Formats: sequence, structure tokens, C-alpha cells
Amino acid sequence: MNAHRWISAMLEAQAAELGAAQNTLLAYGRDLKDFADWAEARGADFVTLDRDVIEDYLIHCDAQGLSQATRARRLSAIKQLYRFAFEEGWRNDNPAIQIRGPGRKKSLPKVLSVDDVERLLKAARKTGRNKPEQLRNTCLLEVLYATGMRVTELVSLPVGATHGDPRMLLIMGKGGKERMVPLSPPAREALATWNAVLAQENEALKAKGGTPSKYLFPGRGKAGHLTRHRFFALIKQMAVTAGLSPDIVTPHTLRHAFATHLLANGADLRAIQTLLGHADVSTTEIYTHVLDERLKRLVLTHHPLAQGENSGS
Repeated sequence: MNAHRWISAMLEAQAAELGAAQNTLLAYGRDLKDFADWAEARGADFVTLDRDVIEDYLIHCDAQGLSQATRARRLSAIKQLYRFAFEEGWRNDNPAIQIRGPGRKKSLPKVLSVDDVERLLKAARKTGRNKPEQLRNTCLLEVLYATGMRVTELVSLPVGATHGDPRMLLIMGKGGKERMVPLSPPAREALATWNAVLAQENEALKAKGGTPSKYLFPGRGKAGHLTRHRFFALIKQMAVTAGLSPDIVTPHTLRHAFATHLLANGADLRAIQTLLGHADVSTTEIYTHVLDERLKRLVLTHHPLAQGENSGS
């Protein structure tokens, strides 16, 4: 078996047995292809290479200036590949098993304030070439902030899941895991308005012999729905309209805002974990640190004694 067949077999197994998300598989595939090309250029192959080769590759990645998170992910992909190869009997050992990577630097996520989110929601109502697009964009942002969905979950929502003015949405998350998320009144209103517009557009499409998309946010591409990249560009446009820096506004920062604002208003951490679809509560706990940092800044900015120290008095 050559290196690329090893990679394909491992990724197929990850998809079938673990239900790995498509974006995760694509990232692993890119990482392992880079490692395979690097190893091949040095006359090494997956069947015989040893621990030293893998460690040399990690040094190469560091020298390239790759981030700590990227290097950690690449080592994780290599470890999973060789664990799979060992289990399949393609190798009698696992050369990556004892390699310790750089770890993942846990940086606090950027969080938008409630005022920032309100400005974004107002901007969404003005973003679009026509009224239907503006209503769609409003719906996208209202539902995202109300539910904290991952962007892939949002853009691929089936239209059937939103019929009948639902109070809750059934979300298909990572690994095929389902969860229920509640909708706020503004999100329900935006959803109902967009569904009415979409129904009219679908009727017009059927009258012309076309087939309506099964998705709530249709797209013209192969996926059939609005792409992650298109929504990413849209939210940057909304940020500019709202007078916010586009560097700090992404679909994921809206997810962070959802979690942090819930926590700040007394929501239980376990409940937030369920709503976000986190497998482990330790992933959700980062929002407690975000809140701690905000409280520290609040004290340092507004407490009179802290102000005196900061001014040098």
C-alpha cells in the first residue's frame, strides 16, 4: 500500500466508525498528504519510517512558522494514522505512540458584547441586494445567536425542520449526534418571515419546472445550500455595516457570544454544554474563564482604587 492509500483507508474508517465531521476529515487529509509528500521527498515511506522521521517532520513544521495548534493537529493526524495501521496489521509497531507534541495553546475566544450583537442584527436587516436577501440574512443571524449553532449546522438546516413555527430546533451535530435547541421570540419571528418568502420562491421555481432545495438557506453550488465561506463573507460585510472590526466578527464569535451571554445571565454550565453540542464539559468551561477575564477588566476599568493605581497615583 502506498501512503495515499493508507490515508484514504484511515479517513474512510474515521467517517464510518467514528462519524467524523467532513471538515475534520478534510483537515486530516491535508495534514497527512503534507507529511506523505515531505517523507517521500526524503526517501522515507509509511511502511518503514521510524520515530526520528516523524520528529524531524515536526521540527520542519516548526521551522515553517506553523502555529502551535496546527503542529498539534498534524501530530494528532499522524498518531491516528499509525494507530490505525497497527490495528490493521500493516505495521508491527507504532512509531508515533511515544512522541509528545507541542500541545494546544488554550487562548480565550474573542467575545462580542450584547451591544455588538444588537448592532450586527440591525446591520443584517440592511445587508443584501434585495428584500428577500435581507430577510434571509436577518434569519441567519437571529437563529445563529439564539441557538449557538456551528456554522455548518446552520447553513445545512433542512427546511422541513422549521415548519409550523417551532419553539425548538432539532440539530444534527458532529458525529451525527442530535440535540434540541430552543428559539428566542425574535429568532422565531425572523424564521417565520423567511419561511414565507422561501415558500413563495419555491412555488415560483416549481411553476418553471425547477426543483426546490431541501435546505432552509438554498445555494446554487454542489452542496445545495449556502456555503460556510459565503456566510463568512456575509458576516464580515455585516460587521463593517455595524461599525465593528471585521477581524473580530466571525460565525464562531456569535457562537461564543451565545454561550458567554447565557453564562453571564446565570445559565448552568451543563445546560450550555448540551446546547452547544460539546462532548465534554471541559470544552465548555473556557467560557467561565472568558467571564472571569471580563469581570477583571470591569473592576480594573471602573473601580476607583484600580483607576488610581493605573494612573500612577
